[in-house]
Amino acid sequence: MQGMLNMYDKELVLDILHQILEATLKIQQRFRQIETAADFTGSPFGMERLDSICMLLIAIGESLKNIDKITDRPTLSGLYVVPLQQAAQHIVVFCLKK
Repeated sequence: MQGMLNMYDKELVLDILHQILEATLKIQQRFRQIETAADFTGSPFGMERLDSICMLLIAIGESLKNIDKITDRPTLSGLYVVPLQQAAQHIVVFCLKK
């Protein structure tokens, strides 16, 4: 049947979703000590933390694209309307408001 995922594809999608969950948990953990944007920009350690969070956001975006390829359909089509840079800015603002 076309449109049905085989067991391998289902396992692959579940693995990717698990990786996305792990990445989001890491992002939350790395934001815990951040209170202002200066916490990122004021030191080399802060910049490294910001870089690592950005890399995780990129990995999440790539993972979502991979799910789309595996399933042959957009999984979160409404999410793609927002440019990636704007989405990342919203995530940073949201995490700083904690």
